[in-house]
Amino acid sequence: MGAAFFPVLFFTAVWGGVGIAMPVMTPKGPHQNLIRCILMLTAACCWLFWLCCYMAQMNPLIGPKLKRHAIAMIAKSWDNKLVEG
Repeated sequence: MGAAFFPVLFFTAVWGGVGIAMPVMTPKGPHQNLIRCILMLTAACCWLFWLCCYMAQMNPLIGPKLKRHAIAMIAKSWDNKLVEG
């Protein structure tokens, strides 16, 4: 299971818009540079957090814990033999 291309491209564009387009539209004032910095850092952090969460779903560290009875039912429904080990 790999990464789908569209979600990565879409969210990169969204957070790229927040980090690039929004700072250009900040109003003039004494805190303009601060507001630009906040917008760029917010976009970078949110994009990185989203990317980490998205990638963590591709290879989860913890899988489901099934009871022996559930495993036997699944094996029977899939016509597989259970190997005792």
